[in-house]
Amino acid sequence: MSDPADQPRLRLTDALVQRATQVVDGPLYRDEWHLLDDAELDRLADDLTRGRPTPVPIFAYGSLIWNSGFAVSARRRATAIGWHRQFSIALDHFRGSVENPGLMLALASGGTCEGLVLDVAPGTEHDSLRAVLKRELVAHELAANARWIEVEIDGQRSEALTFYADPIDVPLTKLPVADQARLLARANGAAGSGSEYLLRTAQGLEAAGIRDPYIWELQELVAAEIESWPAKQP
Repeated sequence: MSDPADQPRLRLTDALVQRATQVVDGPLYRDEWHLLDDAELDRLADDLTRGRPTPVPIFAYGSLIWNSGFAVSARRRATAIGWHRQFSIALDHFRGSVENPGLMLALASGGTCEGLVLDVAPGTEHDSLRAVLKRELVAHELAANARWIEVEIDGQRSEALTFYADPIDVPLTKLPVADQARLLARANGAAGSGSEYLLRTAQGLEAAGIRDPYIWELQELVAAEIESWPAKQP
């Protein structure tokens, strides 16, 4: 087995992300959305977890890997069966804007991808599930975007809860990887930049011992795009 120190380093760096990131005063959410209140989040959590195993397992494949936002009792490397990562959700808010639109990761049918199963810490289910659903589902218009999928952990198959697997009622776009990279390099919104989102996801996967070929290619292309820009004048 090769030494991790001998593996190529990520080409996308914090310095490149800083160069690509702009302060944007834009919307976090779409104006037409109706945000879920706490009671609605709690009912949704009950519906999603009724009769399911505990601790509640959540499959993380993007930002939940590096910023879970809820109490986690265990992190286990896992493979999603029948799903692959894809930057396919079009953003004109959050990490994008009308002027600098972005893309968000989702799961698309077919293939497999590696990520982490995060177990919700026992005793924190109420607060943790409310927090993750408020973050991931946000509004009534997005509430259908949670589902249980098949995962494999250490050769054993089970199910885990995940978000935006074949997204419903959201604007989707299918672009070649090179076009995804050009968008992500320029994407900026009120919540930050697309390049930062990509870098943190790549770093989180690397820290877990996962090198996803798609994410690796994308970070190379985003880095090359940013490097090609003329230097800013002092």
